[in-house]
Amino acid sequence: MNKEILNRLSQLTDEERELLKGHRTIDRSLYYAPDKDEKNTVIDHSIVLDNGKLIDIRPHTRFVHFPKHSHNYIEFVYMCQGETGHIIDGQSITLSEGDLLFMNQHATQEILPASKDDIAVNIMIRPQFFNEVLPGISKDHNPLRDFLVSCLTDSDMGGNYLYFPARNMLPVQNLMENLIWLMLETPEHTRSLAQQYMALLFEHLVSMAVDILVPENSYEQNLMIHFLNFIETEYKDASLSDFIEKENVDIYFMSRLIKKNTGKTFKELLMEKRMKTAAGLLKNTGLSTVDISFSVGYENTSYFHRLFRDTFGMSPREYRLR
Repeated sequence: MNKEILNRLSQLTDEERELLKGHRTIDRSLYYAPDKDEKNTVIDHSIVLDNGKLIDIRPHTRFVHFPKHSHNYIEFVYMCQGETGHIIDGQSITLSEGDLLFMNQHATQEILPASKDDIAVNIMIRPQFFNEVLPGISKDHNPLRDFLVSCLTDSDMGGNYLYFPARNMLPVQNLMENLIWLMLETPEHTRSLAQQYMALLFEHLVSMAVDILVPENSYEQNLMIHFLNFIETEYKDASLSDFIEKENVDIYFMSRLIKKNTGKTFKELLMEKRMKTAAGLLKNTGLSTVDISFSVGYENTSYFHRLFRDTFGMSPREYRLR
């Protein structure tokens, strides 16, 4: 990795200076919401992501044992130099230079102390960031796409982490170096470019799927991930009957499974995806409301307008102009 980047990432933080003075535990105020008690183990995005950002970066804190915790955001760990030990959902993983570890908001993590020369970065991402990245990834089932789909649901579907021993993949190393440089140098202009870098990164990582360490899931967990993937990719024309025919499962079994895991029905999930997509098109394209209505699966534009207002509390035009 570029020496200038390593030098910047290796600078001692205020927290690390306190640890070297003899403090033996993490400073909870830097990670956990202040209104939570000591038993809370969920690191909060409102604390670690500045000013409501969708993506941010920070060097991994060295010299301390991080007790078991989870996040209410997605975290990518990239090992720039040295190594770190992690326990993810009970699985021990050692990250070496060039390796990547992805965790969704359902994973539990424990981190062993790192030394001065063990340099890693944590890239912290809120789920909404992936709304514009996911469509660019191959629609075929692969561990990375399944992982990203799991990031977009509030339910734990399993498959909560991915480990990539990517140290020998030069394109991945170059992309990570560029992404880190971008976020260190121009943090106020990172979202769009970061999404482009992420899309390229995922494209390269999909090609090395055979080398990914993926936790085993149950049949029901895999079926739900396939279902959520189906909603993400086929929302315009999706029907539950098409999915159950494809997967050869009973419609009543599938309906109960969907409700149990998401708290919603098929129709509710489909409408939610269509409305989110429509909102994105209103903000990011010049398409007419009629074209957007058709593109997300509604030929009756009056019905589309009513659903949109019920969802967002305003008309599509008002949403676009706000």
